[in-house]
Amino acid sequence: MNKRQFFLGMLLASLIGGIVALAGVSYFMQSQEPSSFDEKQKASFVNLLSGENFTVPEGINFVASAQLVTPAVVHVKSTMGFGGNTPRDPMQELFGFPPRGDQGFRGAMSSGSGVIISSDGYIVTNNHVVENATQIDISLDNNKRYIAKIIGTDPTTDLALLKIDADGLPFVKFGDSDNTKIGEWVLAVGNPFNLNSTVTAGIISAKARNIGILRGVENNLQIESFLQTDAVVNPGNSGGALVNLAGELIGINTAIASNTGTFAGYSFAVPSSLVKKVMDDLMEYGAVQRGLLGVTIRDVSPELEDELNVELPVDQGVYINGVNPDSGGEEAGLKPGDIIVGVDGRETTSVSILQEMVARKRPGDQVNVEYIRDGKKMETVATLRNFNGNTNIVEKEVKKTYEFDGVLFENISDEQKERLGISGGAMITTVGRSGWRSAGARPGFIITSIISEDGRIRISDADRLIEVLNDLSGQEVVVLGMFNDGTEYYFEVEVD
Repeated sequence: MNKRQFFLGMLLASLIGGIVALAGVSYFMQSQEPSSFDEKQKASFVNLLSGENFTVPEGINFVASAQLVTPAVVHVKSTMGFGGNTPRDPMQELFGFPPRGDQGFRGAMSSGSGVIISSDGYIVTNNHVVENATQIDISLDNNKRYIAKIIGTDPTTDLALLKIDADGLPFVKFGDSDNTKIGEWVLAVGNPFNLNSTVTAGIISAKARNIGILRGVENNLQIESFLQTDAVVNPGNSGGALVNLAGELIGINTAIASNTGTFAGYSFAVPSSLVKKVMDDLMEYGAVQRGLLGVTIRDVSPELEDELNVELPVDQGVYINGVNPDSGGEEAGLKPGDIIVGVDGRETTSVSILQEMVARKRPGDQVNVEYIRDGKKMETVATLRNFNGNTNIVEKEVKKTYEFDGVLFENISDEQKERLGISGGAMITTVGRSGWRSAGARPGFIITSIISEDGRIRISDADRLIEVLNDLSGQEVVVLGMFNDGTEYYFEVEVD
């Protein structure tokens, strides 16, 4: 064999090997649907920096992390319905030549940031950024625009998961917030004051902070165990990324400590270890799975000792006030007066730490609890239960949607009918970029009647609406109805 034949053989073998490798990767990626964001991120085969191997350059250089993260942080604009100063009679306006479209209507809006956490368009943001939104617009760093769908929300952690219809997107890899240290450099990336892609730097100032901003959450299950930083965060940063110098997501910026509404020295982020668990729950089930220990608790403190008139055996820990009957805590043998000092091997010095550690689990999961009773350290294993006292998974109730010409509709509830004084209707949930949007259709609008060449047709539900629209194909019709606040409205559209 001469040299020419040898090199040709080597080249052919390399090409065949490459094709086999690509086929193997393709098969692996398509063989099963990832069930967590860890798997989705690993399956993307993206060349990311590693937190374990990343060395901070001399002089502290933030460039690598900023360049990696900025393209994956988005601007989130939420529209909370439409309403005018006074209700209007659409029939009177129709025959009195009123202004067309949505003139005179005001849409309440809020804006914030979000972080892309998978290449196929999943985005994490704050619940308060999208709460009560009827439409959510996403703007990427490259100015591409999308309309997002809410996959699920969790007011107890102030987090929400959104989805846009896109692929091949840059995303931020989850880091381990447990490994962050006080004094460590971090970057905050977001859109303060609608200034896109703003990066600020600071350090971790404290961990497991409870600042009391999530009061009033249903069932009093709020979780506040924030990372505190001095990176500058302002209105619009909510839902943005807090990352380490390896470009890994260690928190979602949520709040600032301020008397003025603008940055005054400290900001707070939901730690990534909790974010990742909540996002996996929302992606898989549409609802957060909360495992509960079933105990009422307080921080160990001098004030508690004075109140109880006893000297407690430790200076830090979580004092158990009471144990709920038939709870995981009772089953594990915990009693009032016990002091929890560790969970799953992590020192537990405050209520915030205990709540965060338990919130990472699902009903049916077990936790190892270290506690002190009568001055002796003891240990037990507790099986967590849900709010109903069992270990069942809580499935989100998904409303059936109906589609016509790119517009999505759903039936309205009995409560809405009673409150608005109507017998039926179909609510627009998503408009998209169809002709309906330019005609004046808006998410949250409830269609109660349609006027065509043949007269007025009452709409009882979404099934009836789709049937009527199919029958009126090719006609220009007037769509009448109201918003959830009772404001009446109409628009004209040609039915395709």
